[in-house]
Amino acid sequence: MAASVAAVAGRLRRAIRRSPQWRGPSRRALSSEAPPTQAAAVRDAFLSFFRDRHGHRLVPSSSVRPRGDPSLLFVNAGMNQFKPIFLGTVDPRSEMAGFRRVANSQKCVRAGGRHSDLEDVGRDLSHHTFFEMLGNWAFRGVYFKEEACSMAWELLTQVYGIPEDRLWVSYFGGDPKAGLGPDLESRDIWLNLGVPASRMLSFGPQENFWEMGDTGPCGPCTEIHYDLAGGVGAPQLVELWNLVFMQHNREADGSLQPLPQRHVDTGMGLERLLAVLQGRRSTYDTDLFSPLLNAIHQGCGAPPYSGRVGAADEGHTDTAYRVVADHIRTLSVCIADGVSPGMSGAPLVLRQILRRAVRFSTELLRAPPGFLGSLVPVVVETLGGAYPELQRNSAQIASLVSEGEAAFLASLQRGRRIIERTLRRLGPSDVFPAEVAWSLSLSGNLGLPLDLVELMLEEKGVQLDSAGLERLAQEEAQHRARQAEPVQEQGRQLDIHALGELQRQGVPPTDDSPKYNYSLRPSGGYEFSTCEAQVLQLYTEDGTAVASVGEGQRCGLLLDKTNFYAEQGGQASDRGYLVRVGLQDVLFPVARAQVCGGFILHEVVAPECLKVGDQVQLHVDEAWRLSCMEKHTAVHLLNWALRQALGPGTEQRGSHLNPEGLRFDVATQALLTPEQLRAVEGTVQKAVGQDEAVYMEEVALARTAHVPGLRSLDEVYPDPVRVVSVGVPVAQALNPASQAALQTSVELCCGTHLLRTGAIGDLVIIGERQLTKGTTRLLAITGEQAQQAREVGQSLAQEVEAAAARLSQGSRDVVEAQRLSKDMGRLTDAVDTAVMPQWQRRELQATLKALQRRANTAVRKLEMGQVLVKVVRQLCKQAPSTSVLLLSPQPLGQVLCACQVAQVAAIHQPPLTHS
Repeated sequence: MAASVAAVAGRLRRAIRRSPQWRGPSRRALSSEAPPTQAAAVRDAFLSFFRDRHGHRLVPSSSVRPRGDPSLLFVNAGMNQFKPIFLGTVDPRSEMAGFRRVANSQKCVRAGGRHSDLEDVGRDLSHHTFFEMLGNWAFRGVYFKEEACSMAWELLTQVYGIPEDRLWVSYFGGDPKAGLGPDLESRDIWLNLGVPASRMLSFGPQENFWEMGDTGPCGPCTEIHYDLAGGVGAPQLVELWNLVFMQHNREADGSLQPLPQRHVDTGMGLERLLAVLQGRRSTYDTDLFSPLLNAIHQGCGAPPYSGRVGAADEGHTDTAYRVVADHIRTLSVCIADGVSPGMSGAPLVLRQILRRAVRFSTELLRAPPGFLGSLVPVVVETLGGAYPELQRNSAQIASLVSEGEAAFLASLQRGRRIIERTLRRLGPSDVFPAEVAWSLSLSGNLGLPLDLVELMLEEKGVQLDSAGLERLAQEEAQHRARQAEPVQEQGRQLDIHALGELQRQGVPPTDDSPKYNYSLRPSGGYEFSTCEAQVLQLYTEDGTAVASVGEGQRCGLLLDKTNFYAEQGGQASDRGYLVRVGLQDVLFPVARAQVCGGFILHEVVAPECLKVGDQVQLHVDEAWRLSCMEKHTAVHLLNWALRQALGPGTEQRGSHLNPEGLRFDVATQALLTPEQLRAVEGTVQKAVGQDEAVYMEEVALARTAHVPGLRSLDEVYPDPVRVVSVGVPVAQALNPASQAALQTSVELCCGTHLLRTGAIGDLVIIGERQLTKGTTRLLAITGEQAQQAREVGQSLAQEVEAAAARLSQGSRDVVEAQRLSKDMGRLTDAVDTAVMPQWQRRELQATLKALQRRANTAVRKLEMGQVLVKVVRQLCKQAPSTSVLLLSPQPLGQVLCACQVAQVAAIHQPPLTHS
């Protein structure tokens, strides 16, 4: 028997690693007792089983947006919300501290980051970006392996009615390198539950040892698998349930130490369980997806879904069905939990998911415009009962999805034409140029996710130049890093001779007023106008004026007008692209725009010939521009808030902003106090929360000369000059009698700004340092990044509170005290380096400094006690008839005492210590 199990183990290990597709399971009923099979009933049966039969507390699913955990883009497992318990950082006074037996159904998203299934969705019959994780937990050893395995077996076989002969189990087979033996305890438990040795497999740490991260709680796991083959031929196993037994801690040096308190953490995907119970060949054939697939068929008119994969899926129609069904579920759940498509982090991943869904629905399923939004009610109908936030936010979800779809359609159509045009010019063995793919991408101009570009090429049998793409990504990262530095990178400039020649030819300065041509849509999004212009002059990289440039050449481009914002006033330059009028499918990427003596010079890469006299159409990168507008308006509010907190005489010494963040230099004699930093943020938050209008108007410079409170820098301003006023019309703000400029932000500024303050979302000051005596530099972020920083700060504050409470409870021995002292050090490092509110960092640093002193004192005290006890024992051993009492003076006037009476005394006492 051992030989046959070993022989099949190799095949099964390979099968499990491949996550086999669902093929041909029996469609017969799995139990004569009519077990629950509809999704809602299966979910409810799980929760009821653990609550009613085994006394578990049901807790709601956490948001898919991680709270205070910057290591995650999305919640991707049921255990995420219980990390504080596993790490020992839970606040003893919190509700979570009382959790012992818990069960729930957790919303999970695996897209972006380390654990991503995004690119696999649609290719097979089982991958999803959103799924539900059914789980039960036992904290602090309330039960462990035997109970966990017994409950799982009982639920699967008795409640769900899965035949026992279709279930296999795997357990940890040991890891000699780590000094870990096999988990024979789990093996024996399964044997006692009736699982034959022939359906048991032992695997190494890659399959059956679970770790939270590089350090922290970890332990062996045992998995329950379902045999799709049903005894016909070789087993086809798919994992159903993973039971993790946290009994070790991975230390910073890589060693494993026993956990003082053990935990059970289990997880079972609802979608896979449902496919087994409903006898379906795929998770997409269950009632969680069938209403969506039917709605897609009715809305698109594509052939009905038939579950084909690979080469059998001609035209990739069924792949598109799966992608759209999966992605609309993910979009709906994420937006309901407050994650909207955006430009960084999780919002950027969601934007990518939305654009993938648009591409598959419009190009492969021929869906009409607005189609994706029409699927939201179907998602709400299937999931809203379990997750009511979907019902509450259904209108907002549909609106955001439809808006994102409409915004991307034009770019998608142009991107497809560009790809087709490029392919016609390639030879049979040529790779697709990285520069073209980059210009199409989210990092380039049209906003097509790179994996989507690669997929579109793969469908045509063409390979992308991945090495070239990696080089471009590195160049982009270096460019962003240089922009964040105090000394800005110098772009291409016109020297005195070039400027003199332009003036001699009578070329007028560039008209850049079209940069202000943007408006708010009724939905709240921004619409940016394009600009048609004429090429006046071209310059090579060495500054030589030329009449034309050729394919692949980098050049400087001078136009008669532009809608690009050229870098000035601390605001980063726009980027985007231009096209030649009449040749709309060739993009000329514009990396930046520079002001040179009144002329705007655009840095361009020419994929084809470009000549003086050509008519071009300019398109700014709208997401980049909008992010800069958010930061610039935030800078004005920050300036005003600093004056409110520090006094009206507070002076700005400089600023710089780009889509990543902003910095602001302010004249101060010392760093701001935590109270002042917090007050500044509060003032900005109030203006943002009121969603005040932002007024902009050009006025004669003389009108601004004697306005109380008007903010301006020590610069030469043009005449007329542009005035930016928050909440008050410019005419009213400039009326000296109104005093309005003393009550709100009013500044002279040529930058581009939001039209309402609400789009800033939030502002958090995340760093400060003294540049020179009398000047402090503040670093700040806005929007989603700011919200995440606040959550990180709140999470760390809770950890510090929990550590303080543990310290107040005292330690039982030196080992526990040393662990607590190390935790203080770890927390200090985390607070020092986290992206979080600076005022909160300063407060926590002060608290942790005091706690660290207390923790170190407690360690020394316990260590001294051990030394005293050791001395007492040695003395008593040398003189058995003598009683010993030792006293040791301690700080703050305390005395540590250790004593032991003579062995000849009537009652023997062990050594005692007391302080």
